[in-house]
Amino acid sequence: MAGRLDARHAAPLLIAATRLGLLGLLLVLWWLAALHTSRNIIPTPLDTAVAATRLWSEGRLQGALVASLGTYLGGTLLAALLALPLGALMGAFGLLGRTLEIYVYALAATPRVAFIPLVIVLLGLGIEAKLFIVFLGAVMPMVINTYAGVRQADIDLVEMARSVGAGRARIFRAIILPGAVPYILTGLRIGATIGLINTVVAELYTAVTGLGGLLALYGNSFRMAEYFVIVLTLAAIGVIVTELLRLLENYLTRWSH
Repeated sequence: MAGRLDARHAAPLLIAATRLGLLGLLLVLWWLAALHTSRNIIPTPLDTAVAATRLWSEGRLQGALVASLGTYLGGTLLAALLALPLGALMGAFGLLGRTLEIYVYALAATPRVAFIPLVIVLLGLGIEAKLFIVFLGAVMPMVINTYAGVRQADIDLVEMARSVGAGRARIFRAIILPGAVPYILTGLRIGATIGLINTVVAELYTAVTGLGGLLALYGNSFRMAEYFVIVLTLAAIGVIVTELLRLLENYLTRWSH
């Protein structure tokens, strides 16, 4: 038992060490690639750090970051507010789920870019259009995973609860919903990732603002050090959001470990 506990506590340290080691290896490979190609194509990590400092001191990075985060978090939150109740209802009521699932899967398989001209016609080029494009990207994975999680409820536990007189609402709250949490959090992570991608797409196709706007500006003018700064900023946002959701999942499912 003691050995198992020691291994459990050592695992996070091992993961952190291997991640740092891989990060160091990637930085070395990046530096070598920059040295063997033109710096107009691949800047060195030092050039990228200098560009990041300059963009930050000029205030461009902060302004773009705030604009993109507002669009990203707003659209993703709207998607979660609709997707989680809808997915739960579809899973709890079989007829509703079987009726809607074909339409949900059809929308999930349709490229979101196909809707952008229609969104622009209906909502214009402002923040409303951006939020809706992010919403479109994030909502389907959340609905599908919540629906699947509710449907995967432990039948034996449900029957046991019914045998002792538990009502449908209590079964859903005490058994079905806790069992669906890993699916729900997985859907949130996938939806958040696609929502970040759609944030950049929205900023490129509508009014060119935020990190997507800077990405287009520096990419079109071949200012690759600044371009790498924006790409790495977007990657950092994705890592932070997914890690926060992973920590939330570990906290909510601590009973299962």
